Amino acid sequence: MAVIFIFIDGVGLGERGAKNPFSISNYESFQILSDGDFFEDPKIIHQPDHLFKPIDANLEVEGLPQSGTGQTTMFTGVNASKVIGKHFGPYPHSGIKPLLKEQSVFHAVKEMGKTPYFLNAYPPIFFEIAEKRNRWSCTTLMTKSAGLRLNSIKEIETEEALTAEIVQNAWRDRLDINIPKITATDAAQRLLNVVPEYDLLLYEYYLTDKAGHNKSEADAERVLKPLDEFLYHILKNMHSSDTLVITSDHGNLEDLSVKTHTRNAVPLMVYGNKADQFSEVESLVDVKDGILKVV
Repeated sequence: MAVIFIFIDGVGLGERGAKNPFSISNYESFQILSDGDFFEDPKIIHQPDHLFKPIDANLEVEGLPQSGTGQTTMFTGVNASKVIGKHFGPYPHSGIKPLLKEQSVFHAVKEMGKTPYFLNAYPPIFFEIAEKRNRWSCTTLMTKSAGLRLNSIKEIETEEALTAEIVQNAWRDRLDINIPKITATDAAQRLLNVVPEYDLLLYEYYLTDKAGHNKSEADAERVLKPLDEFLYHILKNMHSSDTLVITSDHGNLEDLSVKTHTRNAVPLMVYGNKADQFSEVESLVDVKDGILKVV
């Protein structure tokens, strides 16, 4: 039994209409997970093996939510925006880095005697820049601080990791790294192949947030199509004893009329074993505890 935690950056629940990609196109995995109601004020699904509800990402702080504080809150169970008195991002503020270094869900899982894993891989240029500047994202800082490896080319070649875009085109086309082409279905199966080795597996997909900032319908479709194929394969082929958890850190992509983040609620989608254990999650603060209940 394992928890598959897929964090999708910058996706909220917005109004129906021409500026919401989820109104413009039909994404089958999101249809399944939300029963066709992936919009603001949706009908809540609360079944033993399927939960869907909106949760708060504003964290009782005015202004537009940001990734640094939102992700730190989600991964640590501490309201990071309140700790520093503001929303902050995209990287974690110095005042909340200790939370990621000491109180993350990865630390908690290890203290339970279980094994977490971060599935994302990074190219060599990422490590060169991050180490030179000592500037790490929330996920990479959490992973490093928990004593876990950060994956790179080796783990892509051995099919133990995925690139940030799900498929592997960007590394080939932009970085001239010779790795195989794969489909989103191949990537999903790679994830499922790795799951039995761990108790908690995290995958981060941030291209949704970038597409939202671009205000581009074409960009939105370009990043949502592989994500949809990826999630659909997982939904249809995951083991019945596993739990799939999907949420976001703040809204953005659901409203292409603005290039900023939004104050919309974000979706919490849980599918599979013990999904109903997340019924008390009301905001990003509660996500960590929900995971620890079922891991």
